[in-house]
Amino acid sequence: MRYFKLKERNTSIRTEIIAGITTFMTMAYIIFVNPAILSQGGATGIPFEAAVIATCMGAGLMSILMGLLTNTPFALASGMGINAIVVFTIIFGLGMSWQQAMGIIVIEGIIVTIFVLTGLRSMIMRAIPMGLKYAIGVGIGLFIAFIGAQEAGFVGLSSATAVTLGDFTANYTQLAAFGLILTVILVAFRIKGGILLGIVGTAIAGMAFKIIPFPTQFISVPTKESFATFFRADIVGAVWSKGMLNVAALVMIFALFMTDFFDTMGTVIGVGGEAGLLDKNGSLPNLKRVLLVDSLAAVTGGLFGASSITTYIESASGVSDGGRTGIMPTMTGFLFLISIFFAPLIAVVGGGVEIAEGVTKYPVTAPALIVVGFLMMSVMSKIDFKDYEIAIPAFLTIIIMPFTYSISYGIGFGFISYTLIKLFRGKFRDLHPLMIIVSALFVIAFVAEALARKFAGS
Repeated sequence: MRYFKLKERNTSIRTEIIAGITTFMTMAYIIFVNPAILSQGGATGIPFEAAVIATCMGAGLMSILMGLLTNTPFALASGMGINAIVVFTIIFGLGMSWQQAMGIIVIEGIIVTIFVLTGLRSMIMRAIPMGLKYAIGVGIGLFIAFIGAQEAGFVGLSSATAVTLGDFTANYTQLAAFGLILTVILVAFRIKGGILLGIVGTAIAGMAFKIIPFPTQFISVPTKESFATFFRADIVGAVWSKGMLNVAALVMIFALFMTDFFDTMGTVIGVGGEAGLLDKNGSLPNLKRVLLVDSLAAVTGGLFGASSITTYIESASGVSDGGRTGIMPTMTGFLFLISIFFAPLIAVVGGGVEIAEGVTKYPVTAPALIVVGFLMMSVMSKIDFKDYEIAIPAFLTIIIMPFTYSISYGIGFGFISYTLIKLFRGKFRDLHPLMIIVSALFVIAFVAEALARKFAGS
């Protein structure tokens, strides 16, 4: 156990295992949500059961690899947002097959891997000013809390104001409110595993009041058809059709590359900071290995047919429960693998309450996300809001993430505004050359995504 540096990081095997279970609980929704998006009721050609197996195996294997190779508390699974782009923009919008869509994911993952192996990805992370690194962590915390508030039913949709107060007469919202109070009390009293205990207590209450069902089946055995999506990605067909390059596909590769690249960057900085693993320069130990595993996970996701697999912001839930080493994601990965056989049981706790067609709430795990969001926002005091040159970009980074539902958009707005402020004030020497380059790439990426949506809509 010396490899995991338990004493140096002030943790224990028990704490790490609990943190791994907590992380799995907050991530388990992906087991059912990702296949639902990818299959779209069979309209995409991707079998739902096959997508479930691909999602579990991809998340399980890559989380274990992250834990064992890097000794960091980052778990991985198929990325929300990217899976929707795969289906609605690439398959439905561009008219490509799901095999070609997965081919695009593989190519994008290979490009990110090249950036890691050449050291460019690490260099870019080190070029980010500390104020922006803190802002990324705060923004992710606010983003996680906003997701939790929506999943709990505390926040509803409004055609006039976009969001409004949720329906507190609904039993699932009341269950989430109970879970939030329980979790807040446990965390406030500094009880070890408080977030996990909150999830378990909320699940028991939900079953007792028949808001979530008791599991009627515990074990399910996968069939041969469950592996129908494995190694079916059409890499050549993704970019070359009818004797010519597919320009729209190339635009999508670039857009996905930027999203994948900077979503992970934000997650690593935010969660790594919460775990206390960043040094005084905001760098993470074993950074290159972390980024390599993450990039290979994107390739693996495409090859398995699970969409791009990426480092998850929900890892912060395990970190908030004390996770500091690679044991945490290894445990999470193990639970993803065995969930292949226990999907009916996991569907009760990690699944949700369907309140309407296509609308699901997650009252059991949502309170945990809200509390984690609070814990991650604690570094806001380290941002110098008196210095407008860093305060304004930091502010934009923080608010754009939840407003656009995207980590990479928040980072992009922060980078671009920081670079422009420095340039217009004539402080060229304060700017790292990579910040200028990346800011320009973000502008190109935003334009490229707009063009891709235009192609998809035409």
